[in-house]
Amino acid sequence: MAEQLVRPDPISGFPEWLPEVRLVELHWLDEIRRIFESYGFSSIETPSVERLDVLQSKGETSQEVYTLRRLQADSKDQSDASIGLHFDLTVPFARYVAANAGKLVFPFKRYQIQRVWRGERPQEGRYREFTQCDIDVIGIDTVPLHFDAELLRIVVEVLTALDLPAWTVNVNNRKVLQGFYEGLGIDDTMAVIRVTDKIDKIGPDAVAELLSTQVGLTADQVAACRDLALIRGTDVSVIEKIRALGVKSDLLEEGLGELGRLLESLADLPAGTVTADLSVARGLDYYTGTVYEAKFLDFPGYGSIAAGGRYENLTGSFTRQSLPGVGLSIGLTRIFAKLVAEGKLETGPSSPTDVLVVIPSDERRGDALATSAALRGRGLNVETYHQADKVGKQLKYASRKGIPFVWFPPFEDGRDHEVKNMVTGDQEVADPATWTRG
Repeated sequence: MAEQLVRPDPISGFPEWLPEVRLVELHWLDEIRRIFESYGFSSIETPSVERLDVLQSKGETSQEVYTLRRLQADSKDQSDASIGLHFDLTVPFARYVAANAGKLVFPFKRYQIQRVWRGERPQEGRYREFTQCDIDVIGIDTVPLHFDAELLRIVVEVLTALDLPAWTVNVNNRKVLQGFYEGLGIDDTMAVIRVTDKIDKIGPDAVAELLSTQVGLTADQVAACRDLALIRGTDVSVIEKIRALGVKSDLLEEGLGELGRLLESLADLPAGTVTADLSVARGLDYYTGTVYEAKFLDFPGYGSIAAGGRYENLTGSFTRQSLPGVGLSIGLTRIFAKLVAEGKLETGPSSPTDVLVVIPSDERRGDALATSAALRGRGLNVETYHQADKVGKQLKYASRKGIPFVWFPPFEDGRDHEVKNMVTGDQEVADPATWTRG
């Protein structure tokens, strides 16, 4: 009986790409790393797994952790029972800083680009395996407010460099929200923040209904919260729009001051790049000041493509030392997969090869390999064809992979090397020791 075949389909929620798409993703990663490092951020990498008590120390997402179990583990061996795959890079970073605080230079400017795993139902914009690109600045006791603006500049530069469809970065300040709600006499301000954070998904009317039925706000309080959430602006004039609502508190004024300074410091950016959006809340409890959320303008129902904010006690589960910071995460897979699905990702060749070296004959394979080595030694990506096929077949191979140049070593003694430009069709004599691609 023939062996039953196993379906080769990838598991839902675990993206994989063809070579030409993966090459674009690698280019994006190179660009992101380049920009992060141009601002002085250092790369770190933490293990893919953490102890479950670490993973469960922050946030509701801890309920979506993939735990580890070996297929043939000894029932008496429980060494893997207490570890799981990390579901974001924030919690591992907090543990890393607490563990290495005595060895790091503060303010510590870190970036981290890694895969993460989250056990949720796959849907558009949500995956069970995805790549996050995080940057954070963390300090001892304090982190200057100008870092909030620096992180915004970085994400703007990254999104611009990737040449994405239209987007904007929306900003707010949790002190504005919390101070405004306190000024309205609301005790459970976090409950209001968690509800208003859903405004993009369910709309202002549904948010108002939840504030009334779930949080128990009065009609006047609901109306004021709704009015605040609908305020937008691209410059400091937004501050007066908020003050015009007539709510007062010391915390509100502190938040308005921070939001105003942030907008002033970013006034030189292209119009529409950064928008003050008073509906942005970021429902996670650890945010305490500036919050960010970048979104595609053409896909309003799609999730955020970058997000983050300022925090005061991210490492509080691991150390009593005060280590506040500000951070931002770019959802690489969420951005990339959306462009692939919408047919908006421009791909090129399926190979990084610059030059394919032809095999003239089995007897001259050594000459071809020597030519490849010479070109490779001069910094070119070079592939040697795998066998002595007809020249037409070798050219077709290069064409299908999008290789721009094909090199012909001498087919006979005393003949010259030649190189063919696969785009123009031009072919010319060339020297492996001096040739450069035009």
